[in-house]
Amino acid sequence: MAPALAAAATDSPPGAGGSALIAAAIAVAGSSIGAAFAVAYTGSAALAAMSERPEIFGRAMVVVGLAEGIAIYGLIIAIILIGKA
Repeated sequence: MAPALAAAATDSPPGAGGSALIAAAIAVAGSSIGAAFAVAYTGSAALAAMSERPEIFGRAMVVVGLAEGIAIYGLIIAIILIGKA
């Protein structure tokens, strides 16, 4: 009888795992949409700058890569949330 009481005390409330999964989905969706807008704007600006000065290709791609990092941060948050579910 005592192990059943101990297991009941450590269980999370029903539905807590589902809310963590929804939060993970929102984190991934929001960060991916934000990264898409960031890459679109920085990518077009980088192409415009490279058309005038082709030697800045490396710096332009670094800026676009930093914008893509936003999606990776959202994915990391989602993994943490799923791990807690």
